[in-house]
Amino acid sequence: MKKLAVVALGGNALLRDNEEGTIEQQELNATETVENLVHLIKDDYGLVITHGNGPQVGNILMQNDAGEKMYHIAPMPLDICVADSQGGIGYMVERIIRNVLNKHGIRKNVITMVTLVEVNQKDPAFDNPSKRIGKTYNVEEADKLHQEKKWVFKPSAKTKNGFRRVVPSPAPVNIINKETIELLVNNGNIVIAAGGGGIPVYYDEEENMRTLDAVIDKDRASGLLAHNIGADELYILTDVPFIYKDFGFPTQEKLEFLNYADALKYLEIGTFAEGTMEPKIRACLDFIKNGGKKSVITEAKKLEDKSFGSKITLEYE
Repeated sequence: MKKLAVVALGGNALLRDNEEGTIEQQELNATETVENLVHLIKDDYGLVITHGNGPQVGNILMQNDAGEKMYHIAPMPLDICVADSQGGIGYMVERIIRNVLNKHGIRKNVITMVTLVEVNQKDPAFDNPSKRIGKTYNVEEADKLHQEKKWVFKPSAKTKNGFRRVVPSPAPVNIINKETIELLVNNGNIVIAAGGGGIPVYYDEEENMRTLDAVIDKDRASGLLAHNIGADELYILTDVPFIYKDFGFPTQEKLEFLNYADALKYLEIGTFAEGTMEPKIRACLDFIKNGGKKSVITEAKKLEDKSFGSKITLEYE
């Protein structure tokens, strides 16, 4: 194995904004994305793939809601919904990878792992839930659910007079399955892990594992996983080919190459959009600071282009 890389698939790798989300659409998107990873496999990289789950876990939560209302089916907690999405998405991505490898005459085992990620139950994020999940409710529905289930709501970013449930998004502190993932990938397997940022867990005073209603940013979890297993490179795939300074403003500027110090400076002055590019930059900086050799943020189709100007590389100095 020449190098070890963690590749984080963005939401658009499976489901895009203008699509209904049918399985046919998701499989086509996944195939297009995986085709862009073949050159890494041919170049003898060990590969761990992570993925987002935002749209999919949102759909699972809405199915929960409908089942409870219409058929009195007991709803499952958020951790089970995240696990469901890890299994379903992981299975689909694994099957797609196997088919793409077969097309290219490559023989490798592919393994999907439901992944637990430790968080600190005293993380400040628990005092300020911010991650919107599930469907949009009107004010009456939101008030009722707040009273019945103690859910916290904030205005929807897209729907006027709508409200969405918000949950904490604590920082990941440890990938519980890291030793197994490292062993599998070092033995030549492609591993799909930490889907949706992983299932958040913590240890109580008796060292029993507990869970809570929260979601973990998948880019931060991917960066931590890359560090935990000693990866050389971290790739975060998104829907834009470059990082932009002041994205969407007249001062917008493409940033093709950044060293650690410049990226940190831009981050600290608020150059990158909070909740979109900002966590990706943080994930890359954390990975590089902890010994990673290279981090790249780009769109999947740019991966095979090795020239600077088609991808963004952060190197620690």
